Amino acid sequence: MPRLIIGADHGGFPLKEELKKHLLEKNLVVEDVGTHSTDAVDYPDIAYLVASQVGCNEHTLGIIIDGAGIGSCMAANKVAGVRAGCCNDLYTARNSREHNHANVLTMGSMVVGPGLAKQIVDLWLATPPAPGRHAARVAKIMRLEQLGR
Repeated sequence: MPRLIIGADHGGFPLKEELKKHLLEKNLVVEDVGTHSTDAVDYPDIAYLVASQVGCNEHTLGIIIDGAGIGSCMAANKVAGVRAGCCNDLYTARNSREHNHANVLTMGSMVVGPGLAKQIVDLWLATPPAPGRHAARVAKIMRLEQLGR
């Protein structure tokens, strides 16, 4: 199992703490990059802390929690090598890993409760990236990073 980097803004802090406990109970290697309280922080800063570690290490996955999951997803996808997916349901969790080879999962603490969030994380981690046509499409996505520079 890869190393996991987890982070959240102030709105996602309580859910991050629950997910971190859940992951540690499964004996997974989890590094928490913050935030460590409900004091206000900016989600792009936390997203960058997670994404920068994932983008440079293929054996690392990331999880980011904010209010809706969308802003952190946008910020994380600005980091080279990152394929972040905002997944607030089981279908998109599976699809983002299998079809899009997502290496960062974002979720919204105002969208999903702790029970569903744990199911999403478990399914996301258990779903392997698919080869073949899906891998070829992911390669095209990754080439877009070079076109945008």
